[in-house]
Amino acid sequence: MKIVNVVGARPNFMKVAPLLEEMARHPGIEPLLVHTGQHYDARMSDLFFRDLGIREPDHYLGVGSGTHAQQTGQIMQALEPLFDELRPDLVLVVGDVNSTLAAALVAAKASIPLAHVEAGLRSFDRTMPEEVNRIVTDALAELLFTTEADAAENLRKEGVAAERIHFVGNVMVDTLLKQRPRAEGLDMPARLGLEPRGYAVLTLHRPSNVDEPEVLRGIVGALATLQRTIPIVFPAHPRTVQRLAALGLSEAAAASANLRIMEPLGYLEFLGLMAGARVVLTDSGGLQEETTALGIPCLTLRENTERPITVTQGTNRVIGVSPERIVRETRRVLEADAGPADLPRPPLWDGRAAERTVQAILTWADAGAVDTVNVAV
Repeated sequence: MKIVNVVGARPNFMKVAPLLEEMARHPGIEPLLVHTGQHYDARMSDLFFRDLGIREPDHYLGVGSGTHAQQTGQIMQALEPLFDELRPDLVLVVGDVNSTLAAALVAAKASIPLAHVEAGLRSFDRTMPEEVNRIVTDALAELLFTTEADAAENLRKEGVAAERIHFVGNVMVDTLLKQRPRAEGLDMPARLGLEPRGYAVLTLHRPSNVDEPEVLRGIVGALATLQRTIPIVFPAHPRTVQRLAALGLSEAAAASANLRIMEPLGYLEFLGLMAGARVVLTDSGGLQEETTALGIPCLTLRENTERPITVTQGTNRVIGVSPERIVRETRRVLEADAGPADLPRPPLWDGRAAERTVQAILTWADAGAVDTVNVAV
């Protein structure tokens, strides 16, 4: 069974790594890796591949940046002849980036079965480009692999047949649990001159935050206040750095002595930094999950989340972008116990999600969904 795994951006890489590793254990599977190049520079792509031990892609499309429509269209144009050449039995996509949507559309139009890892997550906010990507990808997928019970319920409400939904757990947690000892061995707090549990980590990249001048100004103002209390480390997405400069906020950020803006970190470096933090402030969905797995307090700078289990069972709190509330909620965390929360991980966030995912694919193939090969388990 030939499975084409499509990735494009750094949130995809830590999800596909354990899947490729698990597929390689089964002689009945020929796993191929296609990297669209949606994230393409060394810090956003190459370093992640090295950190996670992902082999070189079988096909690299080199699409690069652009508007949502430009990027999605260019990926589709590159994937269509490639899928025609490869003739895969299954296309597997992860997450909710433009590469995910583009691969789903091309596979569907070519009548190639589609598997979506991390299916069913919903913020119920269609102003988020990722939400549109999720909904369309799930509507086209033959196999939908979910990370939490709410995701399966969302899919059922949208009319997805129960036999297409598989609750397997969180493949990103597979990677985190495997790589955590290596990450902590880097001793990132000491390398940056920080005390363990004595600093905050910030990430910021969503258009609703970085493309809205007043919102971004408010967040920078809140950070300027908070950095007087606790050092804040901000590995900044290149686009976020550009927006800070365009709005004249780079100088204000630089004037905050304890707000350290730095280049994006590799996976191991960032995991080591996050694991030692007192609190994480972010607008990233993936970091909401990772902090839940680590027991690190997380404050989500958004009005909603597509990962509700991080709130109901984890350490995440969705606080919006009001500067006053950002300051207030961060101070609340700092006044509480400084150690990680001793909470059980959500169900099936146990490091075996990739194993369950691949087994479900093999069962699906054995049931006759793939009739051109003899799949050996």
